[in-house]
Amino acid sequence: MLDRPVSELSKPTRRLPNQRWQIYPQKPEFAQNLAALTNISPIVSQLLINRGMETPEQVQAFLNPESLVLPSPLEDFPDLAISLELLQNAIASQTKIAICGDYDADGMTSTALLLRSLRTLGAQVDYAIPSRMHEGYGINKRIVEEFHSEGVGLILTVDNGISAFEPVARARELGLAVIITDHHDIPQKLPPANAILNPKLIAESSPYRGVAGVGVAYILAVSLAQQLGETKGLIQPMLALFTLGTIADLAPLTGVNRRWVKRGLQHLPKSNLAGIQALIQVGGVQARGDEGARGAGGAEEQGSRGAEEKIYNPKSKIQNPKSLKPEDIGFRLGPRINAIGRIGNPQTVIELLTTDDMGVALELAMRCEQINASRQEMCQQIEQEAIAYVETQYIASLQNDRVLIVVQPNWHHGVIGIVASRLVERYGVPVFIGTYEDEGHIRGSARSIPEFHVFEALEYCHDLLGKFGGHKAAGGFSLPAENLEMLRSRLIEFANHCLEPHHLKPLLKIDAEVNLNHINQQLYQQLNALHPCGMDNPDPIFWTPNVKVVEQKIVGKGHIKLTIAQTIDNQEYKIKAIAWRWGDYFCLPPRVDVAYKLRENYFNGNTTIELELIGVRLPVQLQQVFASPPTPSSTTFEYNQRHYTCGFYKNGIEAELRIKNSEGKVLAMQPGHIIGLLGTNRQNAKEVDISQPQYDSIIQAALQALSVLSAEL
Repeated sequence: MLDRPVSELSKPTRRLPNQRWQIYPQKPEFAQNLAALTNISPIVSQLLINRGMETPEQVQAFLNPESLVLPSPLEDFPDLAISLELLQNAIASQTKIAICGDYDADGMTSTALLLRSLRTLGAQVDYAIPSRMHEGYGINKRIVEEFHSEGVGLILTVDNGISAFEPVARARELGLAVIITDHHDIPQKLPPANAILNPKLIAESSPYRGVAGVGVAYILAVSLAQQLGETKGLIQPMLALFTLGTIADLAPLTGVNRRWVKRGLQHLPKSNLAGIQALIQVGGVQARGDEGARGAGGAEEQGSRGAEEKIYNPKSKIQNPKSLKPEDIGFRLGPRINAIGRIGNPQTVIELLTTDDMGVALELAMRCEQINASRQEMCQQIEQEAIAYVETQYIASLQNDRVLIVVQPNWHHGVIGIVASRLVERYGVPVFIGTYEDEGHIRGSARSIPEFHVFEALEYCHDLLGKFGGHKAAGGFSLPAENLEMLRSRLIEFANHCLEPHHLKPLLKIDAEVNLNHINQQLYQQLNALHPCGMDNPDPIFWTPNVKVVEQKIVGKGHIKLTIAQTIDNQEYKIKAIAWRWGDYFCLPPRVDVAYKLRENYFNGNTTIELELIGVRLPVQLQQVFASPPTPSSTTFEYNQRHYTCGFYKNGIEAELRIKNSEGKVLAMQPGHIIGLLGTNRQNAKEVDISQPQYDSIIQAALQALSVLSAEL
């Protein structure tokens, strides 16, 4: 028998994704009853149960959000009335209004929305956005004093301001009125503004609770137009900008967000905004005939499940025009807007979204396209440098630290937030990433996992920081460089208070098990009832156990394109799949459990359903057999009319499966390895690819024999 571990001679596969799978408990009887009461399919019923719906009323409200009776925003936002009064008075007296925006998609769409609406309503209004490179996030004293010198009487912040105590205090000192519209977490001390509109300050039960900055701006603009009796021609353009900003900012698609986004997606393809049409053209987005998903064959890259992490090939057009899915905006248009704020001049986007000249709009959209391409290259380079740094400096201590702090010079701080998201995906821990503004100062971004609250972590370190802000999942911060090691220690301390070792794997929430023979157009069409999907209403995720990887190859920039198969009642069912940015996991083992989303792919006039893999693991059955081999752990079996013996043998840490034929030749393999050894002894054994059919089939037969042995025992 072979007596040295395979690992000494073979080349194991690269690691598999570092994930923990949480499969929702299935409630078939309850799902069947709910389906009958609401006239939907049982699979959709189970998906809605997974999303917290338990009554026919809740299901109907979700499936038909227009049926919701909304309270007046004036009832839910205590400071909305005073905000409207201030704006009406400013318009009537022609007092100058200045908007202070932000440089991400939410902030820029909010700025454009209020600029367009206020100008249409007769206001004298201009705007400013702080420099990401030189000033960082949020209104500051320089902007306040500049507004004052220009004769501004009313400042309106969008997507920022809730933590800007000193700049707002300075504005009030100079005699300026201030309305803050923001959606970020509430600090311990509110700024002394005349009015504050923030959904975090209203009742948790309010349907407006989940709106992003652009949602607050939309509520304010619509309310003002209604009070002035000037809604004609205003609502549709504002709804388009609301839809674009809400999805690009990853706001939850529940409550009014779901209602308005669903409505906005219907109108977006025929929007009369030149900037939206130009973005759709340049970004390669055409609407589709239903709310089906994009094809699996056009992604340029994918990061951490975030809208700005996935850019699709501009040449890949979507057919059957009728309505847009959130992904088409989030994954095509959002990044082009965000790229400007990250490494360009936000004024480009504001002009794009406020111009009525199609020629100007197309020129600006092309500029967005070029800058986004540069952003992609920059992200890739910084990500590679960050991974190399982590692997040499921190990988050994990561499980104990439970948080990753990476600071390097010469990184563009406009894109480090995207890289932080990718590091979270890779390492499964919260990530704080920064770069030096100069020798004495660091500016950074943070991204998180579900069990770690970024804003609370930053507050825990407030005495070490300069400016900071954010919410549970993400944040931004600055600090004196001399405080870096103290910040590292403090964040490790915070992380160890709130995180357990089992949290340090990305959580994958899986809706239901599906066999490959059930994946078809009918199932896919049933899922349309859930759209639009996004934050808090994710795309359904299914899983299939113990599939065979028939083919796999690397395509594009490190994606795996593959075909998988499942045998059911002696019939083999195959389906194509794509795994974005999974080059690190190539080759996949020959047998795996897979988790995936369903995607519709259009090619040469044909429509097929494919899988977008988001999770893979060794089959549970295989894991269990290797983890607890039967005792005795060897047996005999027949395969293709030949006799074999097989068994488990301990080599090093892992168990090793060995299969011996009547001639004394042995095939040896370890779990998770794609290379095995074949020979009569270790010295003359040759390496073989056990994913090849002749080896995989005999391994499956051996495992079946061993599992029968285990059952008999």
